[in-house]
Amino acid sequence: METATNASIRGGHFLIKDIDPQAVFTPESFNEEQDMIAQTAADFLEKEVLPHLERIDKMEEGLMPELINKAGELGLLGISVPEEFGGFGKDFNTSLRLTEVIGAGHSFAVAVAAHTGIGTLPILYFGNDQQKAKYLPQLASGELKASYCLTEPGSGSDALAAKTKAVLTPEGTHYIINGQKMWITNAGFADVFIVFAQIDGDKFTGFIVDKDTPGLSLGNEEHKMGIKGSSTRQVFFNDCKVPVENVLGEIGKGHLIAFNILNIGRIKLAAAALGGAKRAATLSIQYANERVQFKQPISKFGAIQYKIAEQAIRMFATESALYRAGHDIDNSERFLLNKGKTYNEAVLGAAEEFAVECAILKVAGSEMLDYVVDEGVQILGGYGFSADYPLDRSYRDSRINRIFEGTNEINRMLIVDMLLKRAFKGKIDLLGPATAVQKELMSIPDMDTSEVTLFSEEHKAIKNFKKATLMVAGFAAQKYMQALANEQEILMNIADMIIDLYMAESTLLRAEKMVSIKGEAACEVQIAIAKTLIFDTVDKINISGKNAINAMTEGDEQRMLHMGLKRFTKYVNINTKESRRKIAAKLIEDNGYKI
Repeated sequence: METATNASIRGGHFLIKDIDPQAVFTPESFNEEQDMIAQTAADFLEKEVLPHLERIDKMEEGLMPELINKAGELGLLGISVPEEFGGFGKDFNTSLRLTEVIGAGHSFAVAVAAHTGIGTLPILYFGNDQQKAKYLPQLASGELKASYCLTEPGSGSDALAAKTKAVLTPEGTHYIINGQKMWITNAGFADVFIVFAQIDGDKFTGFIVDKDTPGLSLGNEEHKMGIKGSSTRQVFFNDCKVPVENVLGEIGKGHLIAFNILNIGRIKLAAAALGGAKRAATLSIQYANERVQFKQPISKFGAIQYKIAEQAIRMFATESALYRAGHDIDNSERFLLNKGKTYNEAVLGAAEEFAVECAILKVAGSEMLDYVVDEGVQILGGYGFSADYPLDRSYRDSRINRIFEGTNEINRMLIVDMLLKRAFKGKIDLLGPATAVQKELMSIPDMDTSEVTLFSEEHKAIKNFKKATLMVAGFAAQKYMQALANEQEILMNIADMIIDLYMAESTLLRAEKMVSIKGEAACEVQIAIAKTLIFDTVDKINISGKNAINAMTEGDEQRMLHMGLKRFTKYVNINTKESRRKIAAKLIEDNGYKI
């Protein structure tokens, strides 16, 4: 396979190219300014948010808006907003870092994410000069709070099926909006609503609607399983009169706003999930060190160490993939700017370029958080199940993330769909590598004579994961063609192979880069994480591949594909018990997650 360098990496390249570890950004590379921003957010969370989680969950009147105001005063709401509009104009990875830290803030994190992400970014990326000048400075300061109105009772995942209507007045000065939106985050205190409606019944269009617009009203606060402190209401539009100058973007192009903002929202959700996971894992480690049973802390027991280590492996993998993708988006943005694209075009083009990676991270990040909080509750035992201890809130709050920003099922299918569409448009060559894998299946395996290095077996495994995925995906595309969209089970099998591959490769590249900088002795834990994850990934890719193959074919054809899958899912045997104990020992000694 060809090796992709920093400048040449494009969306989906991880599936068909080897990636140079030095081309990958790792969290160890954050600079002093980025660390200071993260520390400011962490201090704010520790002082202003975490001591008041009960009050936040009870939705104490005025508390959430007050906290958002305070965050705005510290500049935490304007990281992505250009300086000319009162923000800091920092790069994408910096915004991800801030999102990660704030992600430990439960309902507060949800409110901020909705405000800074889906609430503010549509105006930043699609607003005209007048709209930006009017709204962005006050959104960056927190003076105005934002909300995003897309979902309706009859349109959730199928957003374009929205029924809310917008009709131009005879004088042509206003649109009259009628309809209903539901599950709207921040609705209870928002000043500005990003609203999607159908003009003339078929022109899906975005609008900026101010809170005081006559005809706009709110339903009662929803009672939710988790994120209880997040304001979630229905929003009603009854002959709501919106000026034509508040049309956002182009008429009939609202889907571009919705889908592009979702790309960014997905990867930011993974960042927030990582922050929440680190806090939950740290709390469970601290408890394990304090809780004495059978005359010793329960952190001394292998069963507990397994859980702590597995939490760490999954968080490290998510963190590695998150900032790898964020850096790729930053590089793509710079590339497009240098080609003469406008700021808006560059930012949106970069997010679209790596939309597959954003969807991968949304799925992997949300499912990682669910694992971490679940095992956190288990480590605490009865105390974990008690509402008097913090893991109760973490467990309940986590569950929404597999539904937010497109369900994980939708995102899995999107991963495959977007990759195939990129191939059809000539943006990525999947056919060539898939054909090469098919030819390899018919040939005698080569004897491996390459040099044995620290990670030589791992690199071989990653290459084979790519071949296995291309083999299964290529066969599915050839067999079903356009009808593949109807084979959702197979699509999800293939998506799982892609997700597992990306997370494993990201982890390996980070570990390898760290070793090149710090040396092998200083990176024992990171090496153990990478090797253990790849060992487990072998079986995960194998079972996903088997399920897809068995669903697609039978007889000789099936046997040939199974032989290929077996060839591509081999790895050396390692003692994962000892590897996990080594990982757990580091976290137990540090009394938290500090890898």
